[in-house]
Amino acid sequence: MNKIWDVILVGGGLANGLIAWRLKQCQPQLDVLLLEAGSAPGGNHTWSFHHQDLSEAQHAWLAPFVAHRWDGYEVRFPVLNRTLPGGYLSITSERFAEVISAALGDRLRTHSEAIAVAPDCVQLRSGDTLHARAVIDGRGYQPGPHLAVGSQAFVGQEWQLAQPHGLERPILMDATVDQQEGYRFVYTLPLSPDSLLIEDTHYIDRSALDADRSRQNIADYALSQGWQLRALQREEQGSLPITLAGQHDAFWQQAQGQPRSGLRAGLFHATTGYSLPLAATLADTIAAQSAVDHAALFTLIRGVAGDQWRRQRFFRMLNRMLFLAGRPEQRWQVMQRFYGLNDRLIARFYAGQLTLTDMARILTGKPPVPVREALRAVLKQTPRLRAF
Repeated sequence: MNKIWDVILVGGGLANGLIAWRLKQCQPQLDVLLLEAGSAPGGNHTWSFHHQDLSEAQHAWLAPFVAHRWDGYEVRFPVLNRTLPGGYLSITSERFAEVISAALGDRLRTHSEAIAVAPDCVQLRSGDTLHARAVIDGRGYQPGPHLAVGSQAFVGQEWQLAQPHGLERPILMDATVDQQEGYRFVYTLPLSPDSLLIEDTHYIDRSALDADRSRQNIADYALSQGWQLRALQREEQGSLPITLAGQHDAFWQQAQGQPRSGLRAGLFHATTGYSLPLAATLADTIAAQSAVDHAALFTLIRGVAGDQWRRQRFFRMLNRMLFLAGRPEQRWQVMQRFYGLNDRLIARFYAGQLTLTDMARILTGKPPVPVREALRAVLKQTPRLRAF
């Protein structure tokens, strides 16, 4: 007779890895299996977040995953250079894989690609079919008709330098660079005195970048900063959805009772694309439940996602102004204005905890985009959004 697991997590990325971790901590009696199509959980990614994004309890249980911490960060724009306070932290896929692999042991199966996923079973490419009381699909963002999105597309390279770089903290956005086809900035993490993650990032309408052009952008940026690139350690590429509008109920009806997690559940910050804080929240919420059958988990996760959808209405409106009002190469003006605001407001923005006063402050004053186009975007009157 085939074994029936309590929970099978399909996809060994951030969201499912954190769910597995919290279930092992909070409900160790459960039989939980994590399936990963690749050779290790976590893939090839770097996940970053601000200290204020999480509660102190979440910081405590996430501590083993954190590979890098800094005090503050910088932003650079044509007429604004600023250092902002607050902790900034990163989890590397290498550290993530080490922690998850050690914790799960044989409850982690790599090279296990799912070709069919249902609420109570998974069919693998190997031909095996696995059964569970609940299956959670966490295989990443899936485009569909019920969300209108832009993209935060990037190519990142980790470099060993010939000489120390001299950076004390991350540069989250350097938008003094050529904007090319949309809002473009370079994101830089100082991983050691002589190593950097340099990421060429674009807020654009399509999801794909010209990777070779981005590699050249990185090389040109390093040269402009006086950094001598010696050895490429690794490269990562990705595209994060930036939500403009959507039909949330239809999005979940399409799931047909299938529990989802992470980007596949729409659980990410609508404007920044950051997913770690909501992944931690979902992991805590699931681990606190006594009922882990698929119907109960579907209702639970849909509720968490629905709450976040309502909370992020203002962020989606800002995204429409960023993507749909004004010329793409002028989008940096929106971000430059934002980063001139109060640092506590900026911290609440990243944490998704804006107050009504914060929202009013963001919208006060002359908009950095044409007013008529901004109003059309806010009211969803642009051709792209009329269906929503």
